[in-house]
Amino acid sequence: MQVQFFWQDWLVFLGYFAVMAFTGWYFSRKQSATTQDYFLGGNSMPIWMVAVSVLATSQSAATFLGGPDQGYQGDFSYLATNIGAALAAVGVAWFLIPKFYQLRVTTVYELLEERFGQRAKKQAGLMYLFGRVFASGARLYMAAIAVSMILFANIEATNVISSVLILAVVGLAYSFVGGIRSVIYSDVIQTVVYVGAAIFVIAYLLSAIPADFGEIIHALQNPPERELSKLTLLDFRLDFTSSGVFTFWSAVTGFLLLNIAAFGLDQDMSQRMLSCKNAKEGAKALIWSVVMVIPVMALFIAIGLLLYIYYQRPELMTGGGVLEAAPSFNGEDVTIFMYYVLNEIPPGIRGLVTVGVIAAALSTLNSGLNAMSSVLVQDLYRPWVEKHHPGKEEKHFVFAGQMGMVVAAAALGGMAILCYFWQQYSEMPLLAFALSVMVFSYCGLLGVYFTTLFTRRGSASSVTAALLVGFMVPLLMQPYIQTLYLPQSLYFNLGFTYQLCLGSLIAFLVCFAGRQQADVLVNETAGSELTR
Repeated sequence: MQVQFFWQDWLVFLGYFAVMAFTGWYFSRKQSATTQDYFLGGNSMPIWMVAVSVLATSQSAATFLGGPDQGYQGDFSYLATNIGAALAAVGVAWFLIPKFYQLRVTTVYELLEERFGQRAKKQAGLMYLFGRVFASGARLYMAAIAVSMILFANIEATNVISSVLILAVVGLAYSFVGGIRSVIYSDVIQTVVYVGAAIFVIAYLLSAIPADFGEIIHALQNPPERELSKLTLLDFRLDFTSSGVFTFWSAVTGFLLLNIAAFGLDQDMSQRMLSCKNAKEGAKALIWSVVMVIPVMALFIAIGLLLYIYYQRPELMTGGGVLEAAPSFNGEDVTIFMYYVLNEIPPGIRGLVTVGVIAAALSTLNSGLNAMSSVLVQDLYRPWVEKHHPGKEEKHFVFAGQMGMVVAAAALGGMAILCYFWQQYSEMPLLAFALSVMVFSYCGLLGVYFTTLFTRRGSASSVTAALLVGFMVPLLMQPYIQTLYLPQSLYFNLGFTYQLCLGSLIAFLVCFAGRQQADVLVNETAGSELTR
């Protein structure tokens, strides 16, 4: 099948890229003089922009494509995960953000330096970078798949790679000069674009379904193929497998930990809060972002519910038929939303959906590039330079930050290409796949930070061990790894949220087992006295 674009689609493309080119130039006119300006925007970013930026960073092409798939196959229960997000946001806003501002850190991993020394900071930064390459690379891959299908009418390896390069280069070019300030302004624009695209799709679907709104609601409440209503918000089933990751119990356990890690320990999002004027404004921005994510996520799930009516309830469609087989494109399985875009959506809206996918991808990609660069420079490169080549000016580190973004873009592009094969082998739904990959680094980071914040135990060596164990525990639980060390009768299926709970607990116990060295305790005590 050849996807054909019409003049309406090209007009949408032209308008989108014209806006992006103009804003990219406008917000990059003033070059950053210091790393504090390049990575934190001079602590001058408005609360509402930071809130939208956190929202955009938490969303991605995985949400744009996977959200409708969740609604089509399941129900509204994914929204319940925001219970964990809200609890996590309150905890991070009340406890962690004030600590970060008090210590005037550029990256959240500098907190560990106060307790365990520079080695612990470097190791935590490396673990973040490793996990971020996995997570942002996976999201870039999902966007590239969609772009390849729409622009090249296939998902052959060469065209997927071309799509990865297009997205990576555009994302890098936009934020290369202006740093975090450009990223945050870009996030606001991208959010307007992809949310607007979702609203247009919902409006078109409602016009294409001849049934009235009451009939649609009744059909969603009484699906013949399942017991639960497709409008179910709270799912209280006690299911620890991968099919139970969006239940209430998962929301208040695994998703609580996932969001604590995302908001407080992941430089991608925490960097946004650190760009505010003070801790109070950073906390407000975080809370508002959680409030805004609920209606945005509901929009994408609603698309999937309407697609369920469109394809699976022929009695409500004039001359409609049931889509029996799994949606596919050139023999490859695709999400129901992509199937609809490729086969049904009219000119103009198709172009809008295409730029919506690109906008969702770039909002996450830009954030990842700048955050990864900040860790590379501030936690790894700057300490080495200041030790071996003291006296370097701030301009040198700003340039290093720009080069760090190039390195990050190359790493994410490489991971996106690798994910092309990984996700197909794992057979995991897009949304779950995108959420699960950060578990590999979050387990260790959560274990280390819980030890740091709530106990007096731990050492530089136990931090190292905890980060490694936190990576290995969820890795050993993956189906493709279980085949290497378990007999088939002992294979088990544990959802990624529960993998995070178990991995974090074991990492905490490993870190807690260490005893802090006397000289570190003396330095810490002296430092606390100086701040009084």
